[in-house]
Amino acid sequence: MKINGANLVSQSAIATALALTAVSAPAYAQDNASGEGTETDPHDRGTIIVSADALSELDFIAGQDVIEVEEIQRDLTGQLGDLLVKVPGVSATSFSPGSSRPILRGLDGERVRVLIDGLGTADVGNTSADHATSIDPLTVERVEVLRGPAALLYGSQAIGGVVNVIDRRMPVAMPEHGLHIEGLTAFDTASELRSGGLSVDAGIGENLVVHFDGSYRETDDLEIPGFQLSEDLRLDLLADADEEEDEGELEEAEELREAAEQRGFVPNSATETWTVNGGIGLIVGESTFGASVGYYDTSYGLVGNPEGGHHHGEEGEVEEEEGEEEETVSIGLEQLRVDLRGDITLGDGLFSRLKLRGGYSDYTHIEFEGTEVGTVFDTETIEARAELVQTTGGVIGAQFTSRDFSAVGEEAFVSPNETTQFALFTVQEFDLDGFQIEAAGRFEQVDVESGPLGLERDFSLFSGALSLVRETEGGARFGITGSRAERAPAGEELFADGPHIATQAFEIGDPNLDKESALGVELFARAGIGAAQFGASVYYQSFDDFIYLSPTGEEEDELPVFEFLQDDADFFGFEADLVVPLIDNDSYNLTADLRASYVSADLDNGGNVPRIPPVSVLAALESDFSAFTVRSEVQWFGEQNNVAEFETPTDDFAFVNLFLSWRPLSDNQNVVVQLAGENLFDTTGRRHSSFTKEFLPLAGRNIKASVRFSF
Repeated sequence: MKINGANLVSQSAIATALALTAVSAPAYAQDNASGEGTETDPHDRGTIIVSADALSELDFIAGQDVIEVEEIQRDLTGQLGDLLVKVPGVSATSFSPGSSRPILRGLDGERVRVLIDGLGTADVGNTSADHATSIDPLTVERVEVLRGPAALLYGSQAIGGVVNVIDRRMPVAMPEHGLHIEGLTAFDTASELRSGGLSVDAGIGENLVVHFDGSYRETDDLEIPGFQLSEDLRLDLLADADEEEDEGELEEAEELREAAEQRGFVPNSATETWTVNGGIGLIVGESTFGASVGYYDTSYGLVGNPEGGHHHGEEGEVEEEEGEEEETVSIGLEQLRVDLRGDITLGDGLFSRLKLRGGYSDYTHIEFEGTEVGTVFDTETIEARAELVQTTGGVIGAQFTSRDFSAVGEEAFVSPNETTQFALFTVQEFDLDGFQIEAAGRFEQVDVESGPLGLERDFSLFSGALSLVRETEGGARFGITGSRAERAPAGEELFADGPHIATQAFEIGDPNLDKESALGVELFARAGIGAAQFGASVYYQSFDDFIYLSPTGEEEDELPVFEFLQDDADFFGFEADLVVPLIDNDSYNLTADLRASYVSADLDNGGNVPRIPPVSVLAALESDFSAFTVRSEVQWFGEQNNVAEFETPTDDFAFVNLFLSWRPLSDNQNVVVQLAGENLFDTTGRRHSSFTKEFLPLAGRNIKASVRFSF
């Protein structure tokens, strides 16, 4: 991960800055080792490393990372969650190749806020793990990841962290030569990937920049190393097949055996995605204004559990004709999004800038059974945010969000509901005898209403963080942060009550859920040891009324029943990274990159929180010579035996990857040709945090070729 051009996995200086990036335009880091051939990018705001440049020195948390274009090219996937799994403290839901959201410090869904340039994605990815996040990494410039208390300033849904995606929709500077073009294309063997993205900025006159970008991505069924099903699930199906055969049901027995012996690829895992965005940027002195319109469209298959099935008819009904095969399930998703921004210079008074950000989203996705429409999800979202940046570095602001959600169909498991949020927040910094004291607070009013059910819940939420930071003369920074956070239950957690076709579960909410609260403490350190850079953080969070989705062991409509419960919970974990230059001279560089993370989560009733990622370690060597970069890495995921009730353990596994990058143009280091070998030993891996791990392993050996360019 690069921060200001330095190979540094994490740096505490970006923490609260991102959490307050309501309206700032993205910084743009040119991937140019020599500095030759660079031109002014219309999204560049200098050498800042986060979106909120006025607050880039705040240190509320130690857990933050910036993923830039070179890493996006190297680890490119179709979904945001899988793109970030090498970041310490980050895992992914990995529900299917078409749907994977990030998990931060073991928390996901309603506790991780995914943003596009500071505003929410306004999709329904938080509703269920099978719902995709409406972001295509092909046109992403940078991803900023925050874990910890400062992220709370973006809303109660950020109690676990924030993932802020910076794209290029609204330029904030004129292209140096009047035109700027960037592109990325990639192909692979594990999914027969065919993809490409292009971004164009053109200056008109002296003050106006017009932007266009688009992308297309298509994959076939995912190739895997061995059997699709886990060993335990295979044995269960084979035992069921024997029982069916003993009862004379020979056709059913054969179908079960075929499912148990499925290997080499995952049926119904293909995807297709395309996007198009257009925007303008107006530059008036030191003030900038922008607007954009974007469209996202994707369709993807959902891998079914062969031990289950879709049996959603009334009790006693025969759902399928004898001999009729069960139809596959897929999702078709589209989103229209409009964004506005303003960054206005106010002079030298109490406030230096006024930052405004607004967005509107019209989102629809359809769950299909074969070609038949199952459930239609519609969401209309309006979000607005304003910040006054103080000349002393502090910020005060306000935020408003309105979300109108509906699910229509025989399997609409959540009643239509509307959520309205209004918030006031501030962050301030003080110097005291060599220490920095930083304080942040947020008040949020949340109203959740379901008209059809005649139910309405109101919540008043208070969150805050206080941090003490010390910086030594040698540049080492260490500190402690205490925080208190509150989250209101989401409409889905309150009002769910029905079969969910995509997850093959009967989900039951609780309209009487209380708000969730957490007390946290975090110790962190960032230091340079000679030429090496080191970072570590240790954290503890104690939740009251933690909301979680848990299987009951019962069945409804022949589906396993999951219900939303509350219990106190304790989370403990650490993240660490170390970057060590082993050889550094004019002709050759060799660098070691080490990363590790761990989290445990226990419920007050003595059980474990479901789907908590295991310990993980990444070790890499990266060498630069002439026009080439070679990176070899091993990422190991430990076994997970600390499981919740009705949850199965997961074995450990390790992936070995190798990357070769070539910069063919000496005068433009932003043209990069890359050849990658991922999971070279064709190892079977199953992600414990995934609902579908028993019947959806990770990809097998994958050879990937990509080209990135910027002119």
